[in-house]
Amino acid sequence: MGKAVGHADRYEENRWGFTTRAIHKGQAPDPVTGATIMPIYQTSTYTQKLDGNPVPYEYARGDSPNRDALEEALASLEGGDFAVSFASGMAADDAVLRRLAPGDHIIAGADLYGGVYRLLESIYRPQGIRTDYCDLSRPGWVDRIQPATRLVWLETPTNPLLQIAPMEFITEAAHRHNLEVVVDNTFASPYLQNPLQWGADLVMHSMTKYIAGHSDVIGGIVAGRSTSWREHLTFVRNAAGAVISPFDAWLTLRGLKTLALRMERHSENAGRIAEWLAAQPAVGTVYYPGRQRGWQQQMRLPGGMVSFVLKDAGAEEAFRVLRRLRVFSVAESLGGVESLASHPATMTHAALPPEERERRGIVAGLIRLSVGIEDLGDLLADLEQALAPS
Repeated sequence: MGKAVGHADRYEENRWGFTTRAIHKGQAPDPVTGATIMPIYQTSTYTQKLDGNPVPYEYARGDSPNRDALEEALASLEGGDFAVSFASGMAADDAVLRRLAPGDHIIAGADLYGGVYRLLESIYRPQGIRTDYCDLSRPGWVDRIQPATRLVWLETPTNPLLQIAPMEFITEAAHRHNLEVVVDNTFASPYLQNPLQWGADLVMHSMTKYIAGHSDVIGGIVAGRSTSWREHLTFVRNAAGAVISPFDAWLTLRGLKTLALRMERHSENAGRIAEWLAAQPAVGTVYYPGRQRGWQQQMRLPGGMVSFVLKDAGAEEAFRVLRRLRVFSVAESLGGVESLASHPATMTHAALPPEERERRGIVAGLIRLSVGIEDLGDLLADLEQALAPS
């Protein structure tokens, strides 16, 4: 056994554990009133002093105290030197992609969120920025690198088939070819894995999901260590104006405080449900990170997302199951405390052409679950009655 860590070793902030940082980083008591919880600075502009002592803020599109606190906390939790927040996860993605130029090339994971596919194909391909989609869990993707390739873009776990991409191998291979790696960490959250630790250049989240955790906020964040990326992202945010509001930043920071506790319950419930689904006669394939090899190498827990394919069934049977759910809500999002069920082929991945969905395994009988933190028995009972024969 190694040497025990004394309590005094944790006195310094850089030695704090995850939840301590989630609760305290960037969130000192208000210096004016002593309020333990940061106030909401619901203002668009800041009154300036002309006495040679400028105030730290000018206009809320550029910076705000609530946004700064949120970014400091998330930079710490992801192990980055900075974090830049945005009005949505898609705005965060767009800000990263704006650094590319016509003629540039991207290698992206074949299994990824349909909204990102739409962004790459409908907005950036017409601008001359091409993307090839590869199975990044296999080394053959390296053969797709071209002289014009600039980025490798991946999700892990992927959406909606929850495949694990080996981040250490991918980042090492990419960096040998002078490529940068962007990892969408939305499905895992900073509590379950930290892509920067495995060599990623940028990590992004839709904060709408697990980080905020209560289905009441829209927001995105990008974290990293490069000064040039920080300058680019803050410039784009200010120039294009895709800023998160002070109230949404405050709500997100409040949700962040319980992230570790929520992720443990999400993972516990999801793991039990994945085991149960695998034993059901109506269910064919079950997708869950905890049922794959290698997830332990880069994740603390396997997470709260489960996808499954109904056996010998199409969209009609999937809709029948979804209509019968009572505790699970049928909705496109994920990561909230409540359990959600979605039909990727007609919801989250409807932007993909039908033949592309089929090729990627997003079949009509696929159902994706975002497993919440409700009582496990209630969730299992709901699924059991929904899957029962008519």
